[in-house]
Amino acid sequence: MQVILLERVAKLGQLGEVVRVKDGYARNFLLPQGKALRASEANIQAFEAQKADLAARNEETRDEAQKQAEKLNGQTFIIIRSASDAGALYGSVTTRDAADAANAAGFEVERRQVVLNAPIKELGLHEVSVQLHPEVDTTIVLNVARSQEEAELQASGKSIRELAAEAEAEAEFEIAELFDDIGAAGRDDDEGDIAPRGDA
Repeated sequence: MQVILLERVAKLGQLGEVVRVKDGYARNFLLPQGKALRASEANIQAFEAQKADLAARNEETRDEAQKQAEKLNGQTFIIIRSASDAGALYGSVTTRDAADAANAAGFEVERRQVVLNAPIKELGLHEVSVQLHPEVDTTIVLNVARSQEEAELQASGKSIRELAAEAEAEAEFEIAELFDDIGAAGRDDDEGDIAPRGDA
């Protein structure tokens, strides 16, 4: 199907271009979301008449998105999730979770604007792209942790694996000290038990 783009669409084309797309993509995405029109003679003429208005509206929304992107860029949002000791999440962090975290912090981000290249399935700091406008992208950081304290430690630069390794080393050290104390106490007892041999 041939369509006229009413805005820039990534990997497809710019405002006003006539492009050929798969029927399903046009019917299910481009046409319902108002991103394109069928490329009929009547629609092409109507588009030419509205082109200046569409371009002005596009520039206005792009400027607004740019201002929002400047505020949002580099922001870190904490998402608390249950996870195993190794840091694997029970479930995953979704685009909705990212948008909800940003909105809770006072920003306006829609779920469809969040771009996850792969599902987030482990604790840690994750950079996520947010597409506020077809021409404006920004990056936020999701700090996925089991608790607020853990999120603060991750933000300071420690990973969950490092924290687990430190806790394990500390526990091993305490156990080793305990065995040393028990061993020393046992040797003291043994020395007390030795009686001089008498002649029978």
